[in-house]
Amino acid sequence: MTQPRQFVVEADGGSRGNPGPAGYGAVVIDPVTGETLAEAAEYIGVATNNVAEYKGLIAGLKAAKALVPDASAEGALQVRVRMDSKLVVEQMSGRWKIKHPDMKPLAAAAARILPASAVTYEWIPREKNKHADRLANEAMDAGKRGKQWEPSASTAALDLPPVSGPPGDAAAGAAKARAAMSTSRGTAATPQVGWGAADLGAPATFVLLRHGETALTPEKRFSGSGGSDPELSAAGRHQAERVAESLAARGTIQEIISSPLRRCRETAATVGARLGLPVQIEDGLRETDFGAWEGLTFAEVRERYGPDLDAWLASTRTPPTGGGESFAEVARRVSATRDRLTTRHAGRTVLLVTHVTPIKTLARLALGAPPESLFRMELSAASLSAVAYYADGNASLRLLNDTSHLR
Repeated sequence: MTQPRQFVVEADGGSRGNPGPAGYGAVVIDPVTGETLAEAAEYIGVATNNVAEYKGLIAGLKAAKALVPDASAEGALQVRVRMDSKLVVEQMSGRWKIKHPDMKPLAAAAARILPASAVTYEWIPREKNKHADRLANEAMDAGKRGKQWEPSASTAALDLPPVSGPPGDAAAGAAKARAAMSTSRGTAATPQVGWGAADLGAPATFVLLRHGETALTPEKRFSGSGGSDPELSAAGRHQAERVAESLAARGTIQEIISSPLRRCRETAATVGARLGLPVQIEDGLRETDFGAWEGLTFAEVRERYGPDLDAWLASTRTPPTGGGESFAEVARRVSATRDRLTTRHAGRTVLLVTHVTPIKTLARLALGAPPESLFRMELSAASLSAVAYYADGNASLRLLNDTSHLR
């Protein structure tokens, strides 16, 4: 009896905005040699993370099938799918119900590609899914430039012969693999809209606390991560006590994570002492480095660095004078921190004690709002905001700039 061919399919998808510009990536791997046998990636327009992830799964299964001429025959092929999407793995394994109407046809399409007995699913951490994640990001980058993704010259994967069947079928096998990549490129999926389905479990909820006042706060001076690292003022310490009282009364906070800057550590320590919780430090929550503008008022920056300020206000990719961070750079840092923390604290309510820019960035990304929205939000000292992150990648902004506890 002929042994089935065995492949590993790793797939991923992403959305820059959720919903937002989205793409997927998939790779077929020989589990014995680790060799890449096929790659697929595509920009799919505006969609959510989970739509993109399902599209990546479909493309990966089609690519695996195309490499084996008789793949649909029982026992001809065995595919182990590895993804960092808990939602897709659990739904395709049959352990979670598929309730959302956008997911049902995608799951059904994936299930039709190969016999159910030929496919198993395994969840892996995001850091072990880097190949597919890279392809998805390449596809989104290509889509941003108005182009389709193309495989790199170093991975001319689809020119490989099929891994079973007579030698004369080599060209046909490669052609089928190319066709699989082509036919997997459909129209943009309909974005998922909602507050998180019941079968997704409890979200990771981040309660976002801006630190209390420092001496620089009422004077509205630029105070980032590249300046003097001021301590809380007397007013700021009072604000920290008030917010600690409020959070203790609510009784929902399970963990506390703080920016490494002094004003946040002091605020977090006050809350932690009241709640009986230790404070963890996360460097990704630090404020923007405002370069040469640190400690200056807006008017002083206008007077000294007028053209630089105009450029900064016109584009989130422009850094402040003197080598500070652009808001685009901060967004990448904060996004990576968000992804790491939501994975680590799934189903828990965590207090993040941080700064204006990280909080605004998390709110903006949750809403899928454009970068310029950063200039259109107000965040008071010691204010509370909250965002919930669901297993399907959707986010829900639940609160913004609440200062009722200070009145």
